[in-house]
Amino acid sequence: MTTLDDIRRCAALLDALPDPALLVGADRRVITANSAARELFAATLDGTSVVSHIRQPEAAAALERGFAALAEGTGSRGPFEARMVLTASSREALWRVCIAPLRNDLGVPALLVTLRDISHIEDAEQQRRDFVANVSHEMRSPLTVLSGFIETLKGPARHDPEAQEQFLDIMEREAQRMSRLVSDLLSLSRVESEERVRPRTPVSLSEVLRATLAALRPQIEDAGLAVEFRDLPDAPAIPGDRDQLVQVFHNLVENALKYGAGGGKIEIDIERIDHVPAMPGPALKVCVRDHGDGIDPIHLPRLTERFYRVDGHRSRAMGGTGLGLAIVKHIVNRHRGRLNIRSTRGEGSSFIVMLPER
Repeated sequence: MTTLDDIRRCAALLDALPDPALLVGADRRVITANSAARELFAATLDGTSVVSHIRQPEAAAALERGFAALAEGTGSRGPFEARMVLTASSREALWRVCIAPLRNDLGVPALLVTLRDISHIEDAEQQRRDFVANVSHEMRSPLTVLSGFIETLKGPARHDPEAQEQFLDIMEREAQRMSRLVSDLLSLSRVESEERVRPRTPVSLSEVLRATLAALRPQIEDAGLAVEFRDLPDAPAIPGDRDQLVQVFHNLVENALKYGAGGGKIEIDIERIDHVPAMPGPALKVCVRDHGDGIDPIHLPRLTERFYRVDGHRSRAMGGTGLGLAIVKHIVNRHRGRLNIRSTRGEGSSFIVMLPER
């Protein structure tokens, strides 16, 4: 027979587990539970019916299999697993429920019910599926165009030089689009693999921005935009990866050229900030501002998602892959910095990068 001391020892053991755990008797009532379980269910569990807390069909069916194993005296069977959705800490989470019949170590048959939050695993799997679907979609369009024109060039346009030239120009653009996509995918993969390794080489942001503007000079001239660069010559060097920082500001300035052309100018400022919340010590702030059409506020939270586009057709027509800001976000994260985006419809957009000095 289970004594009070037995229950106390079980409670102490369960409290040592990080995941919610309950010990349930054959009468379907909770013998004891740990603090994580009480917090999850927001209830006093001891003595209550377990089916009043675990009611979802899949989890309830797993409980029934556990009780059946206890009734048959086959305590070695199991564990029985199921998934259950619960709300914890003001968010909906997916939990894996594991139900293990115990032998008669307590003097009475019992089930050990443990729950583990697997939301992050499910989210990662969903992101992987979305990523594969997005890449497939992005590649399918240019491949379809290329296949169609190749078939046409081999057939009806075989002896039509004018059509051949037109089709080859289109095929070249589509091939370049695929090349940019592959290049950005490789770049994103490389950045993500290095995200936890903080760079330590001293880098001058002034020099990075000057080099970026020099590389983009032909595009700036083609766009007919004026660039106002307010430098901070005495800014200290920061620990960083120069090539990745060039990539950050190349992407931001290039976006300003593409989507801010109607504003007539682009402004780039470097500023030293003595204190940034949740960032140790002073930081350097770089703001890339355009005066174009701006972005509807509804889109701002999702701009750094892979393949997210405010205007997909326009972005593809301009050669965008939908990965530029995702790459920027990961590089800034690697440098322990912050990326803020502000925009007002009709007034332009500001992309602000803050990087710690040390």
